[in-house]
Amino acid sequence: MQKLSEEAAADSTALQRTAFPILVALSFSHLLNDLMQSLVPAIYPIIKDAYHLDFGQIGLITFTFQLTASLFQPLVGAYTDRNPQPYSLVAGMGMTLLGLIVLANASSYGMLILAAGLVGTGSSIFHPESTRMARLASGGRHGFAQSLFQVGGQTGSALGPLLAAFIVVPHGQGSVAWFSLAALLAMIVLFHVGQWYARRTLPRRNSAAASASGAGQIRPKVALAVAILIFLMFSKSAYSASFSSYYTFYLMGQFNVSVQASQLMLFLFLVSSAAGSLIGGHLGDRIGRRKIIWFSILGALPFTVALPYMNLIWTGVFTVIIAMIMASAFPAILIYAMELLPGKVGMIAGMFYGLSFGLGGLSAALLGELADVTSITTVYHLCAFLPLLGLLTWFLPDIRRR
Repeated sequence: MQKLSEEAAADSTALQRTAFPILVALSFSHLLNDLMQSLVPAIYPIIKDAYHLDFGQIGLITFTFQLTASLFQPLVGAYTDRNPQPYSLVAGMGMTLLGLIVLANASSYGMLILAAGLVGTGSSIFHPESTRMARLASGGRHGFAQSLFQVGGQTGSALGPLLAAFIVVPHGQGSVAWFSLAALLAMIVLFHVGQWYARRTLPRRNSAAASASGAGQIRPKVALAVAILIFLMFSKSAYSASFSSYYTFYLMGQFNVSVQASQLMLFLFLVSSAAGSLIGGHLGDRIGRRKIIWFSILGALPFTVALPYMNLIWTGVFTVIIAMIMASAFPAILIYAMELLPGKVGMIAGMFYGLSFGLGGLSAALLGELADVTSITTVYHLCAFLPLLGLLTWFLPDIRRR
């Protein structure tokens, strides 16, 4: 608790009130970043037919994308905890821009894999340092700042399939290159955010050095709590991966809807996730992270179990409810972990964003193989019970502010 108080004092000294313009800029950049990332799964229906891919190959693309998006994030976060990099976000966006150009001009399956890897690498650079900037700009309202930052990303993830339905589907794979303009816009915005952050680099270096000197060993109870949070993240990421990669195919196979209609339904799921994240972050500041985690994981269980038996209309309704409830967990889990390990914002952000991408990618690959052997419907029957892992929340310590 002493370390937590020292970190809170450092944050209060660095920024006496919430810097809303910076938070909005970071949220907008997160929107553009995740919008561009979401183009990768959004064009799956196009490339599946064009390149004669099976579900296993689709899952491998997702695995490559999310593995690169997760592999480097903890390393980037641990490095920037000690050496803040104000303009690294601009470089990350440049990597994403290159990935989009390769994706638009890919003529083979190998090029698709390369493009997915480049876009994923850009994401791994973006998330840890932008999360630290959001925390620094929070003015102590950590849950609110993190949820606002999350809303930008989830809104971008929701807009990606929608734009793909009305731009990429009618105009083909080459139209993905048009979205490189979004990467350029994000680079401009992040350059100005980097200037704001650079003026606070020295205080952050001193804070990082103080945290490093007093870090010591991680206590067993803290290690257990972090491990539980990782399992909770797995249940959320695996279920979300089943939607981001295969929901459109499920809708087309189960209800015989068009590609564009299925993309609109995916948009509904993703935009509901954005709303759930904002609500969860705000309530986490007021009633506690642990309570939000309990509700967000177990509260979705009755709806996930019933979903495979619903008609098209009720599938849409249940999708909204599931998305909102489950999405409220991520800000609470992330801030909870930061409070367990104060002074390691970058490492925690990199670890949990990385786990979110990595576990989602691994789940997508495994679920794709399962779908090839059985069916997409079977996948959703099995995934319905993933929220049961939320029972592990019982073992989380109750962190209270002093």
